[in-house]
Amino acid sequence: MPIGYVFTVFCVAVGTLFALAPVRRPRPVSTVSYFLGLAVNELPFFAGIYWLGVSTALAFAEGDITSPIAWAAVALAAIAALGLTVVAYQGWRDRSRVRRAVADGLGADWRTTIDPDLAARLRHRLPWARILFLPFFRRRPDVRRVANLSYGDAGRHNLLDVYHHRSRPTGAPILIHMHGGHYSGGHKNSQSLPLLYRLAGNGWVCISANYRLQPQHKHPDHLIDFKKVIAWAREHGQEYGADPSTVFVAGSSAGGHMAALAALTQNDPAYQPGFEQADTSVSAAVLLNAWYGTYFDDSPESGPANHITADAPPFFLAHGDKDTLVPQADAREFADRLRQVSTAPIVYAEMKGAHHAFDLYHSLRFEAVVDAIEAFAATVRSRQRTLHR
Repeated sequence: MPIGYVFTVFCVAVGTLFALAPVRRPRPVSTVSYFLGLAVNELPFFAGIYWLGVSTALAFAEGDITSPIAWAAVALAAIAALGLTVVAYQGWRDRSRVRRAVADGLGADWRTTIDPDLAARLRHRLPWARILFLPFFRRRPDVRRVANLSYGDAGRHNLLDVYHHRSRPTGAPILIHMHGGHYSGGHKNSQSLPLLYRLAGNGWVCISANYRLQPQHKHPDHLIDFKKVIAWAREHGQEYGADPSTVFVAGSSAGGHMAALAALTQNDPAYQPGFEQADTSVSAAVLLNAWYGTYFDDSPESGPANHITADAPPFFLAHGDKDTLVPQADAREFADRLRQVSTAPIVYAEMKGAHHAFDLYHSLRFEAVVDAIEAFAATVRSRQRTLHR
């Protein structure tokens, strides 16, 4: 019996099942479902072509498909391949859903409202080579990462990385991204890297930072760290070609919660102890599979929705309907609340088939989200230019 082949097929089949129908409980099963389902959901080509296709071809070439169990594994591989086709189709369909979300949030004629130089930088083609063959590879030869710069006095928890184009153009907008991890784990240089490298390759200065974590630290310590990064970016960004007047904040999961709070509490001295005079205003916020509730059932002021005002900045939100960690209804409710109160553009991309942490790889889905973020950012920047003319 080809044990290695049977095991491979079983793992891919289970991952495909969890990609299509993730399990929310009990906890041990939901944990396995989360990790296996996420990998297969964003990497269906890798799972289908390499794991299933190559292993099946090798099993036949080596004459291992002779027993009933081996043939059962081949049948299971065929069923899994059909499931992976559905997964890939969902990712493809999410591209059109994201585009519609951009049109709904920015207006059907949004392309005509952005400056020509920004419009010229928008991507029009899918990076198929990366999606099919290099989904894990985030680096780009034209982008330099400057690692482990200190922005505070909390040691390794107050370190950040800067990503910038090697040509170091001037006047670059800034994007600051905070990782997720339930406020108790995670690390910079781990999430949304396809976004950071894409923007840096297109002339942005991007920053990814660590921050103080639970249980030693609680809210608002994490938010204070985020604001310290904003202040650091304004003070030091020009060293890397940045324009300190244009700062976007972004985050994944818990980092998205923090980015929402940072965008909605700009220049609030209560969250800037010792640097109250620093400018922590932002141009817009980008939230990816974010958490929107209060901080572990803490006081209401720790919930982003409780800080929404008419002058809130533009927001871009992306969430999946198969997110087992943060219900999609929470993201929809927050987006609706923003639209009711804020006068700024709100883009909410609701994706059918996306799991939590869909921003890890070069996938059909996340490449579409990055395209949309670039369109959103170009619109925000064009409006800023109009206001300052």
